[in-house]
Amino acid sequence: MTRSAMPATAFVRIDHYSAVQLAAQTARSFAEQRQLPGAMPDQAAVLASELASNLDKHARDGALYIQPLPLGTGLEILAADRGPGMPELQRCLADGYTTTGTLGAGLGAVSRIATDFTIRTQVGVGTLVCARLAVPDQSQPVCQGAGFLCLPAGGEQECGDAGAIAEIDDVRTAIVIDGLGHGPHAAEAAQIALRSFHTAADQPLPQILTTLHRALRHSRGAAVGLLRLHAQQAQHCGIGNVRALGFSPRGVDHRLTGQPGIVGWKMPTPQTHTIPLAPGTTVVLHSDGINAQWAHAPSPFMLRLPPPLLAAAVAHGHRFSHDDATVLAVRAHQGY
Repeated sequence: MTRSAMPATAFVRIDHYSAVQLAAQTARSFAEQRQLPGAMPDQAAVLASELASNLDKHARDGALYIQPLPLGTGLEILAADRGPGMPELQRCLADGYTTTGTLGAGLGAVSRIATDFTIRTQVGVGTLVCARLAVPDQSQPVCQGAGFLCLPAGGEQECGDAGAIAEIDDVRTAIVIDGLGHGPHAAEAAQIALRSFHTAADQPLPQILTTLHRALRHSRGAAVGLLRLHAQQAQHCGIGNVRALGFSPRGVDHRLTGQPGIVGWKMPTPQTHTIPLAPGTTVVLHSDGINAQWAHAPSPFMLRLPPPLLAAAVAHGHRFSHDDATVLAVRAHQGY
């Protein structure tokens, strides 16, 4: 079984050139704290510096998001902005290309250093980048089929949300937890639920919720959304206001919400719903720290984003800063 529990995402707003150094320091520290081997902390700093520098020079409302890989061991850096976008993407990826009189190493260097590099851009809308560093001796390639961001409320050091993905025999089970309120007590509830999830991730979804309910009896309680993805269908089970949506290039195929209640306090008998998964479907779980209106009429650009960039786009563009905010985007295992 492959497990991944994602701590809160490090967020660096790029609103001044001084933020470039802060981004590099944050990425290096993040890699060192997680004991990533060899040159990986230096590589993480270079990736963050180059992406932040591009945002400072060219973009509006840019930010970096730094966190562990959603699946596997390593680190990812996501960059998001609100325009102007790149009309000549392939030229921007070439070493030496510049519009500002600099050396123009930027995105070319990022694409060379990163284990996995993904970029999407639309003129007038913005650019999204995911640069990932995987531990070299990993047995599996970096998975593009999952994306995740978890951000604490403004002014808070601890996040009352949490999330994870467990992969057992090519079946992925994903969870988003929203501890009631925010701050240390909400964070405590979320972490209790997360630890309990990992002890029961192979169980039927209602049984997982029952396990979490027992574990949270002496906590603040939480809203919980669960998804289990098979090749052609997904199961959903949830309590509280964690939302689930199914996306394909055609549009939003499925919209699901949890049953009324609080895991750990007053929980009804959990019910499981099964939805079909067309090829290319991405299923999204998000807490109520994300404005639900983002999914009412998503643009064709957003509908075609791979999971890591979809998660970044949703968090960057539709997060409520006064609340913890989590978004998890995942596809069924298809051999990477």
